[in-house]
Amino acid sequence: MRSGPDIDAEPDGREGGGALAHMSDSVARRGRLTGFLAGVASHPAARRIGLWIKWLGELGTAGYGPEIRRRLLIVNLIAYLIAISTAEYALQYIQLDPVKYKPLILINFGLVAMALMVPAMHRFSPIAGGMLIVVSEYIALMAISVYLGRLGGVHLQFLVAAAAPFVVFGLERIRLVAAVVILGLVLHLVAWFKFPSETALIKTDQEFLDSLYTQAAITTVGLIAASVWYAFRLVERARAETDTLLRNILPDVVADRLKARPGELIADSHDEVSVLFADISGFVALARSLGAAKVVNLLNQIVSEFDRLAARHGVEKIKTIGDAYMAVAGLPQPAEDHAERLARMALDMLATVERVRAETGLALQMRIGMAAGPVLAGVIGTRKFSYDVWGDAVNLAARLENLGEPGRIHICPLCRERLQHGFEVQSRGLIDIKGVGQQETWYLLGPKLSN
Repeated sequence: MRSGPDIDAEPDGREGGGALAHMSDSVARRGRLTGFLAGVASHPAARRIGLWIKWLGELGTAGYGPEIRRRLLIVNLIAYLIAISTAEYALQYIQLDPVKYKPLILINFGLVAMALMVPAMHRFSPIAGGMLIVVSEYIALMAISVYLGRLGGVHLQFLVAAAAPFVVFGLERIRLVAAVVILGLVLHLVAWFKFPSETALIKTDQEFLDSLYTQAAITTVGLIAASVWYAFRLVERARAETDTLLRNILPDVVADRLKARPGELIADSHDEVSVLFADISGFVALARSLGAAKVVNLLNQIVSEFDRLAARHGVEKIKTIGDAYMAVAGLPQPAEDHAERLARMALDMLATVERVRAETGLALQMRIGMAAGPVLAGVIGTRKFSYDVWGDAVNLAARLENLGEPGRIHICPLCRERLQHGFEVQSRGLIDIKGVGQQETWYLLGPKLSN
């Protein structure tokens, strides 16, 4: 019979309180661990160490492009790991018998010196540091195999050449990579068959040889795994960058279709969407007085704000042409409220331009035209391709923008029909529209106030 409180009962008497408490404790422990690690990472000493490691990794990489600099940084880190591991080997030999193992001590300290020279080699060529590592390692590994024989396991490290050269030299130098890989295999086989334990120049006990073999195996597996991990990381990064770029150009649904079936024609019909054209009135004259840098900065600020509005309202940006902005609601995926989405975005666009006008003191005003109707949409081109939209609604929206007034949203009859229940509109009367003729149009004023 238990004494004390019933820890398996919840406050209301149901079973399972103990499990919940255990889960809560586990979550709390993970939270404390996460907080601890975050605290360690944000500690000034940790940040200084991180900056120091970054500085060491980037030594000698100045003047190269981003991709080469990234590869040279990895070469530097490999060199530092070689320096640390070979220094540890040298210290082991010194502790055991500095006289007996003098040749191995000198070889390992020679490798340390070589590794520390690698960053300086980058100034001569982007492959000079990697070649220094390969040549020095191959010579040192063969020499150590002569002294200890194959039971020391040092010959295993030739197998690192099956992966590391791809990272160190890159696929653009595939012949050099192949030569390093093949040479590593040949030297591994030579070390195995030519240097059995009977021919070793330094005789040592089996326990020490077993320790060396274990260290060599761990080092070999670790370096191969790190090389493969880094190669896959580069592939994933490149894939993510390509995917991000593709989704910045195309709608997500269209990008997925293009990735699933490359080369297939993408062309769709949409029964009804809403199209918006916006243009900053008088921008050409304003641009002459501002100069290139200020114009680009201003446009980037405004267009970036519009892009955020499009994402917020579920609207698809199509393109910008100079200071003109085109967006569509209701494609590539249909939306019943396409007109409402675009109307809300248009009102926010006017508010954005008004805010920028107040902040900068520049005479900024925007005309917006909106039209609804059927359209065609698809991807055109093979180089610098784009997702575009065609149809009468597109032409009408462009003409309504052109015939509108600064600071107002000019809409077609179908937009007015879709919006009249939730938005205030004002008739502009009959106007003559090219390709359409006489037609009544409206201005969108804003959402209706609820009673």
